[in-house]
Order: sequence, then C-alpha cells, then structure tokens
Amino acid sequence: MECAESLAAQSRGLLGRESVGAGDGMLFVNGRFAPFMWMHMFFMKFAIDIVFLGRGDRVIKIDRELKPWRVSSIVSGAPKAIELATGAAKLSGIEVGDSLAFESA
Repeated sequence: MECAESLAAQSRGLLGRESVGAGDGMLFVNGRFAPFMWMHMFFMKFAIDIVFLGRGDRVIKIDRELKPWRVSSIVSGAPKAIELATGAAKLSGIEVGDSLAFESA
C-alpha cells in the first residue's frame, strides 16, 4: 500500500498509471480538517474500488467499480480513503462496518 502523504501525491494519486495491481492500493489521509471526503476519476484510465474510512479506521462507505471520468460518493466523516483494484474490496471481504488495521511491512 502506498500512502499519498503530500498534497502533490494526493493530487496525482493513481493518475498516469495503466492499472493498480491485485493486492496493491493507495491510502489517502485528509490532513486538514474537512467534514467530508470524495475522490474524482478525471483522466484515469481504469476503474477502481474506493473504501472510505471513518474513526478507528472503520469502513463507512465503499464505492465499487468507479469508472473513469466519474466522481465518488461524498462521504461525511471520512478522513481516509483507500483506492484499490476493481473487485479488490469484494475479493478481500471488506464490508461496511469492518475495522481495518495497517501494519508496516
């Protein structure tokens, strides 16, 4: 999992890539206070799953198979989001209400 920490990395995200590999993903952390989070797919070349996380890294929303040139749900109370390959959320069994844990490799 890559972490898009800087504003530049968050702006770039997965843009310019041909795909996101199975088992790979990108974590976005909203460093500044905002009451909601959303993602856009402008200029993307492939669809993705987006998992929005609330307090305690609890899954509060999943947008599945978000296609290029679309905008995700606007999710209140989500300071984090993970972009994954299409179908990865379902394949890994991630559901709304689950708590995710992050560990260093």
